[in-house]
Amino acid sequence: MASRFSGALQITNLDDFITPSQECIKPIEMQANKSKTGAKIKIQSDNALSALNEIEQPEKLQKVEITLADCLACSGCITSAESVLVTQQSREELLRVFQEKVVQQNVGSTDSKYIIVSLSVQPVLSLAQHYELTPEQTLHKLAGFFYRLGADAVLDMTVADDFVLLEAAKEFVERYKASKEGMKNQLPMLSSSCPGWVCYAEKTHGNFILPYISITKSPQQIMGSLVKYHLAEVMNLSPEQIYHVTVMPCYDKKLEASREDFYNQQRKTRDVDCVITSIELEQMLSEDGLVLNEIDEGEIKQPFGSCNENIGNKLWGHSGSGSGGYADFIFRYAATNLFDEDNVTVDFKNLRNPDFQEAELKRNDQVLLKFATINGFRNIQNIVQKMKRGKCVYDYVEIMACPCGCLNGGAQIRPNGNVQPRELALTLEIMYHKLPLSKPEENKVVQNLYKTWLGGEHTDKVNAYFNTQYHEIQKMNTALAIKW
Repeated sequence: MASRFSGALQITNLDDFITPSQECIKPIEMQANKSKTGAKIKIQSDNALSALNEIEQPEKLQKVEITLADCLACSGCITSAESVLVTQQSREELLRVFQEKVVQQNVGSTDSKYIIVSLSVQPVLSLAQHYELTPEQTLHKLAGFFYRLGADAVLDMTVADDFVLLEAAKEFVERYKASKEGMKNQLPMLSSSCPGWVCYAEKTHGNFILPYISITKSPQQIMGSLVKYHLAEVMNLSPEQIYHVTVMPCYDKKLEASREDFYNQQRKTRDVDCVITSIELEQMLSEDGLVLNEIDEGEIKQPFGSCNENIGNKLWGHSGSGSGGYADFIFRYAATNLFDEDNVTVDFKNLRNPDFQEAELKRNDQVLLKFATINGFRNIQNIVQKMKRGKCVYDYVEIMACPCGCLNGGAQIRPNGNVQPRELALTLEIMYHKLPLSKPEENKVVQNLYKTWLGGEHTDKVNAYFNTQYHEIQKMNTALAIKW
């Protein structure tokens, strides 16, 4: 596989990416050998390995493959972007699915998958900057590219972004009230949309930190629920008939999509079948000899309805950070719903570095709320240590593994020439804040889906489709894991 997988290895000069360790360990299943003696290994002309048995008959040996499930089950490495080459989430696998669909259509088969592609805002901005296009042009040209490959529908993810903000804000209000009533392990509430951070928490700090992490799913996984269980129903399809692709700024999103929590055992399908990143899209275009500027624009379909009928744009941002504005929105929501403070100004100020910011809500010099945004593992480790010492002063912390957040995700297109990664990330942040702002509480699509599909804002369906749990990953206690 030719994928240039780990973005972390390319940008270690940006503060504090933790590069992949050398501890990647997969338990080996030893097959019983009928021979009483050892086997000879022969290298064939095609470089394949064969074992010679007692009568010199070659038996081809299978190559060892590390799957996503192996990687999630392993506790050996802690990285900001996993570097394991995983076949289920590669662009080669995506192209295979598209080619298989074309073949089936040519022979008149009705068993082909209905392919839906969901585009998140951060990779759109990365590609827009790389190809010198506007974000809206890039969105539609990416749609055209996917339709060219064989996609049936290309969607934006505004509705999922807004659902996440609303659900996380409601969760924070409930946790805050529970904390005031004396319940333990409620605050600070830690964001859960970054799979790199979640993976680190599960592998390293386990059950100490997990109760504080928000149970609200990420936008990618909520989009998966919307596509597989609402849109499929509307289109009279079963979830397994849909092949759902997301375009993301981060390789760790591949690991998130492959979690067993997001796999329907009954239906034998995942909420998100394949994750493709900004870098991989640029590689796909390059391999086909294409430039995004030359692709015909395609339609961004809105099967759930228009988020704002008065504006023609299909690409939306949110106030606050370019990672989605979690701290900003939840701060304002909590100010209104806990303290009747409307139209508050959220002013995040830099602390020890630009990736550690905090904001306060005060009344008569009394601090009512204290929020923080934290990017990068150096700052993450500091906040975790403060929590362990009982010295964390924050009510909510927006946490992202990548310095500068999701706009500088490990799978975003890297800068050319003398441009530094942080400089490029700031350029993308300016682009992000020029987008029209979505207001989740005013999103008519979200309001309608709460009423019609979910049956209200506090139902079992909401919990099933929008919430999840995280799990401590035990350290392996095997001979293979011993450091000699």
